[in-house]
Amino acid sequence: MHIIDTYLFSNGEWIVMTFQQLNYLVEISKCGSINKAAQKLFLSQSGISIAIKELEEELNITFFIRTNKGVTFTPEGREFLSHAVSLLDSKKRIELMYSNRSGHTTSTYFSVATQRYPFTQDAFMKFTNLHRDETYRLQFIETGIESVIEDVSNRSADVGVVSESELTEKIIGKLLDSREIEFHELFTVKPCVYVKKDHPLASKDSVTENDLKDYPYITFEQTEGVAIDFSEECQLFTTETPARRIIINTREAAVDLVSVSDAVTTGSGLLVKGISPDGIKSVVIDGQPDIKIGYVVPKDTALSPLAEEFVNILTDSIRESIAYTESLRNA
Repeated sequence: MHIIDTYLFSNGEWIVMTFQQLNYLVEISKCGSINKAAQKLFLSQSGISIAIKELEEELNITFFIRTNKGVTFTPEGREFLSHAVSLLDSKKRIELMYSNRSGHTTSTYFSVATQRYPFTQDAFMKFTNLHRDETYRLQFIETGIESVIEDVSNRSADVGVVSESELTEKIIGKLLDSREIEFHELFTVKPCVYVKKDHPLASKDSVTENDLKDYPYITFEQTEGVAIDFSEECQLFTTETPARRIIINTREAAVDLVSVSDAVTTGSGLLVKGISPDGIKSVVIDGQPDIKIGYVVPKDTALSPLAEEFVNILTDSIRESIAYTESLRNA
């Protein structure tokens, strides 16, 4: 399988470029000169120069400046080079994906993007196990809500798993509408604080926002410029920033830190048997709006059989997680 051309829509016109031209450009950047790139590719220097010149004219940019010592890429040339590398990598992945497929009668392709929830991981593991005897390519993307929405919007993910509350649903709803995506609620839970089992707050039936301010507060790293409404944690500390704040980017790091320190973090409070550490429990936070957990998919689009199967498994995993979490609180 060979992909020959790629297309770019710019200024109202379709621009055609070949992967061959992109490959020439990347090779020039690696070698530092057109002559060395030509030698490595076993091509004439004039042939590469002509191909690059045609692409420059097509895009109306200059990739690099020619000097006696080689070439120096312009700022817009360096920017384009990053896109060229990405396109060539995608081409390789696509060719590998669909090459040598003789004898494969069926294949399962499915991708889920999710906020950092153990119950989604549990559902994905169960889903994978059900398809263990098939030829498949399954993908699990654990990230922030804005990235989940983007992955569903550009069809990188078949289903996205997110949450919203009364405080966040307005701005999140606007983003969903702008991407033509809709939220389907599965469960509503009380916001909670995660603590280790021998934490001073662990013995309480419930806590208030004020109870948390004496402890280090863990937050997930957010993309610069993204609204606080997209944070993974509950909307707390509305009047002041916590004196001690820890920023991380993985769920595993958060739960490990909670289990060995007096640090706390907030969220749905749901724990999953076999995935969540045994040394953690969650306590309900009073005076905070409920959290709605659900999935997002493109508007007016029926779930595929695989997506429907996953959502059913996810629903069961959340239900089991709620029951398990309640058993830990009552123990």
